[in-house]
Amino acid sequence: MTTIGLIREGKTPSDNRVALTPAQCRWIHKNSKEVKVVVQTSPHRCFSDKEYRMAGVEVKEDMHDCDILFGIKEVPIPDLIEGKTYLFFSHTKKMQPYNQQMFRSILQKKITLIDYECLEHEDGQRILGFGFFAGIVGAHNGMMAYGKRSGSFSLQRVYIQNSFRQLIHTYFGLRLPKIKIVVTGSGRVAHGVLEIMNLMGIIEVESDEFLGRAFSYPVFVQLKGADLYEHKKTGRYNREDFHLHPEEYQSRFLPYTKEADILMNGIYWDKGMPRLFEWDDMQASGFRIKTIADITDDKNGSVPCNLGDATIQDPIYGVDKISRLKTVPYLENSVDVMGVGNLPNELPRDASRYFGEQLIKFLLEDLLKGGSPVIDKATMVKNGVLTEHFAYLKEYAGV
Repeated sequence: MTTIGLIREGKTPSDNRVALTPAQCRWIHKNSKEVKVVVQTSPHRCFSDKEYRMAGVEVKEDMHDCDILFGIKEVPIPDLIEGKTYLFFSHTKKMQPYNQQMFRSILQKKITLIDYECLEHEDGQRILGFGFFAGIVGAHNGMMAYGKRSGSFSLQRVYIQNSFRQLIHTYFGLRLPKIKIVVTGSGRVAHGVLEIMNLMGIIEVESDEFLGRAFSYPVFVQLKGADLYEHKKTGRYNREDFHLHPEEYQSRFLPYTKEADILMNGIYWDKGMPRLFEWDDMQASGFRIKTIADITDDKNGSVPCNLGDATIQDPIYGVDKISRLKTVPYLENSVDVMGVGNLPNELPRDASRYFGEQLIKFLLEDLLKGGSPVIDKATMVKNGVLTEHFAYLKEYAGV
């Protein structure tokens, strides 16, 4: 018998998502006699302790008898149990300094860490993530911010709704002005943004049309890798080469800054990759973008004016284009930025349900068997030892 534990989120502010819903736990119990799921009691989780108990799941405090522990965000050092197997978003693969001590503690406590972010299909597509609902909430918030800035329409906050289905109902009768929107990216985040574009009745156009003409109705264009970057010498784009040698590429985005009112940014970004535009570009007289929903939320990343996380409670801030400092939103010489790191928390039940479905479909069986090439590649630490695939973290890990 393998015992899986759903741990309480200990990071502050507390995350309300979970890896498996009560219904999914019940399904696992029904379909496998070799697995038991238990849940650590939590006052913050989007599904209550009572809902898990009603699904036949044991709820308790002590997780020491569990074999595998599922979380969402980073686990506080005092909560890490020696010798266990953990799955959560550790935010360490880019050597994030704020999680270095936690990572070193994982090695010291001889823990096995499998990072959700590193679980990938053969083609590099991530298996697990909340990106689709980050895209849903981020696109809504970006549109909400532009509506407030322009005064031309009004949207409610997402978290007021109990479900994605209810959120959709708030779009009935919504009339939008003739705005132009750029959506960047091709992954789950972008798919979530496109869902909102379609639900709001915003028409997709090709890039040459977007740059070449005005429209009497709201439109958007989706820009993927080849639309955004080009090799400095050849002018071409190769995805694999770009990720290996990003410094040899430059951005092709600048013409869109002169045509778009709103930027919905959903691209992956890492240090060394070119930004979409620079601070100096924002000061140019033709820079038209008024609202930026930086959904992937990289501080000082692909969007230079992302000055750090906003919050679900207060998701929008302004950035003065001259002083480069934060301001209140909706000022004349500022750009409004929406950059929140935990957007899916506004629709936590839908986001958790989607995440759990992918986990059960693609990983659970192999995890219970003791591994697979996919799981092995995502295992950053095995019984307290840094794995070969993550040997580049040696100094960061202190070994």
